[in-house]
Amino acid sequence: MPTRIADIEIPDTKLVAEATELVREAASPLLYHHSRRVYLFGALRGREQGLRYDPELLYVGAMFHDLGLTPEYRRTDQRFEIDSADEARSFLLAHGISEDAATLVWTGIALHTTPEVPLHMAPEIALVTRGVELDVLGIGYHAVSDEQRAAVTEAHPRPDFKRQILEAFTDGNADRPETTFGNVNADVLEHFVPGFRRVDFVEVIQGSDWPE
Repeated sequence: MPTRIADIEIPDTKLVAEATELVREAASPLLYHHSRRVYLFGALRGREQGLRYDPELLYVGAMFHDLGLTPEYRRTDQRFEIDSADEARSFLLAHGISEDAATLVWTGIALHTTPEVPLHMAPEIALVTRGVELDVLGIGYHAVSDEQRAAVTEAHPRPDFKRQILEAFTDGNADRPETTFGNVNADVLEHFVPGFRRVDFVEVIQGSDWPE
């Protein structure tokens, strides 16, 4: 695998190599290639915006951000984003990374499906969301050049990606539907899980135990 793609360097460190190996073994090719693209697109958006960031931390945030969708690392009692974030923090702490740095990565992963908020935070947080938004939603598609996009997708192809990523989101959340309250995955389940009905925020307020 080339260490430079679209003129973005993949850090050549033991930490990055072990993060890559872990994700490649646990995740499907779909999620592996998506996660690598998230790093590359996030880094490209960071360059365009003149942001300074720690490449290793951004890489681990990008690579681990969907790990909670995989059979090995998923739970059913919390959001998949938190599953992913918890594993990233444990991985970083086990490799001697500071608590502050590990928490930065945890936050970037935990918030990557929360619109707008992470974009106002540290670059290592914001750029995970930038990369996800570009690859999944097409937000910022024209902020990178045609040549850059072609280089990224040549290294990490995305055949039938729209259908397959929606399937991955559905499979990763179908047995914990209550955890999608207030986040974008409720939209996914409403489309693809028969009988699913999202929790309604207004009904939660109106049905609370408060008497007034």
